[in-house]
Amino acid sequence: LKVIAIDEQLRVIYEDNVHFDKDLPEFKTQGGVYIHSDRLTVTSPVLMWVKALDMILEKMKSSGFNFSQVRALSGAGQQHGSVYWKKGSIQILKNASSELPLHQSLKGCFSVSHSPIWMDSSTASQCRALEEAVGGAQRLASITGSRAYERFTGNQIAKIYSQNPEVYKQTERISLVSSFATSLFLGTYAPIDYSDGSGMNLLQIWEKAWSKSCLDACAPGLEERLGWPVPSHSVLGPISPYYSQRYGFSPDCKIVAFTGDNPASLAGMRLQEGDIAISLGTSDTLFLWIQEPTPALEGHILCNPVDSQTYMALLCFKNGSLMRERIRDDCASGSWDEFSKALSSTVAGNNGNLGFYFDVMEITPEAVGIHRFNRDNQKVSSFPKEVEIRALIEGQFMAKRIHAEKLGYKVCK
Repeated sequence: LKVIAIDEQLRVIYEDNVHFDKDLPEFKTQGGVYIHSDRLTVTSPVLMWVKALDMILEKMKSSGFNFSQVRALSGAGQQHGSVYWKKGSIQILKNASSELPLHQSLKGCFSVSHSPIWMDSSTASQCRALEEAVGGAQRLASITGSRAYERFTGNQIAKIYSQNPEVYKQTERISLVSSFATSLFLGTYAPIDYSDGSGMNLLQIWEKAWSKSCLDACAPGLEERLGWPVPSHSVLGPISPYYSQRYGFSPDCKIVAFTGDNPASLAGMRLQEGDIAISLGTSDTLFLWIQEPTPALEGHILCNPVDSQTYMALLCFKNGSLMRERIRDDCASGSWDEFSKALSSTVAGNNGNLGFYFDVMEITPEAVGIHRFNRDNQKVSSFPKEVEIRALIEGQFMAKRIHAEKLGYKVCK
């Protein structure tokens, strides 16, 4: 959990973080999560998140941070995680005593104590059922911006409902991680914003309203448990009195809807129409501002957090830097300098030599293995080292462009 405070000139005046594994060892998480015995189910304890918030605010208080100067507060949460509030919890949230840390007041508030998160892949059967219910994978993508994905919240809700109908019955509200964090600051249930909401397989991205056919396919009475979605930049109200009394926040401090981490990256990098951003991580992520999207079976279309009339596209490539590191080790003695020199020594286009490099099953497209083709389009078993390096880099970036164009991105000349 990270906090950052900026002044009106956007200068950073305070930064801090809480590390779940290290600072909250009592929850016994690894990487902030529990990986269950089936290796598919991955969850995080909800109370750990609440306790981390208590901890970070106490750290700020003891450092002398002046909460009374905070004019507005917003944030971002990991996409695709969900939180299940037990019936009657809204009263506890509204009336939390400022004498107690929040996690003590809320400890009995959750019908599901371990939240499913983005790493969970245990809902394959629910995904199939959802796609079938609405007329196929492409039809679901056309409604919600994505085909059914195992981590997406609609499928997680469907799993909870089918396995524990009693738990679902006891649940009065379902939040995303982002709207859950907003709720803690508002002191009441916060709505889900359009942008994070479009990563659930439940929101009609064109109408910005829940899709009845998708809701009905997941669980009964779901619309009332989700609340009505709102634009991502909505001012939702003033901060809960709890924070004024406990930390000295001004009662006028405004709470702006939180959103998902990916939409927040688009907003934080100040992307505009036509811009494209690529994060070269373990997995490579590409996101872009898009005016007229064409949802496809690969990639995601989300509502744009900055401008509700436009969209953002998101593509994830699992074989990112791990693949680059492997080719660096094989072809450049583990040295990025040697890798760069080899890349520079070859010409753009690689004399027609092309490669696709997937050590693990790729997301976009669904493919695995190493496939090399020479200029005559014949499959070959190997390339010289410098040709291999350029084939990898060019292949990865051409794939990004091709899949972005499939989603409606137009490369400006």
